Amino acid sequence: MILEDRVKIGILGFAAGLINGLLGIGGGTIIIPGLVALVGLAQHQAHGTSLAIILPTALISSLLYGLNKSMNLGLAAQVALSGMIGGYLGARLMSMIPAHSLRRLFGIFMALAGLRMVI
Repeated sequence: MILEDRVKIGILGFAAGLINGLLGIGGGTIIIPGLVALVGLAQHQAHGTSLAIILPTALISSLLYGLNKSMNLGLAAQVALSGMIGGYLGARLMSMIPAHSLRRLFGIFMALAGLRMVI
């Protein structure tokens, strides 16, 4: 891997971690488009890689939020349990969707989420 790619990946990871820690988002919203556009990863690989990246980032952020008493651990555990089931089903479903459709679906979801945040 050339130095330029390592720098891009480092900046991408830093930005995703910073936004994750600050706003509680950042995984898919930053990493997936970055992996596709900057690194040239295929859409399906970008989604899977993003999830692997989110885990350690979320663990660090969660630890600090917990230490600052800014977390409802019981609620987090309840949502995480159902989230794991949804994550399993979503990952199975993703493998059945063509890359161009997956990209379009991701874009629509991001646009709707952004619109909801603004309104």
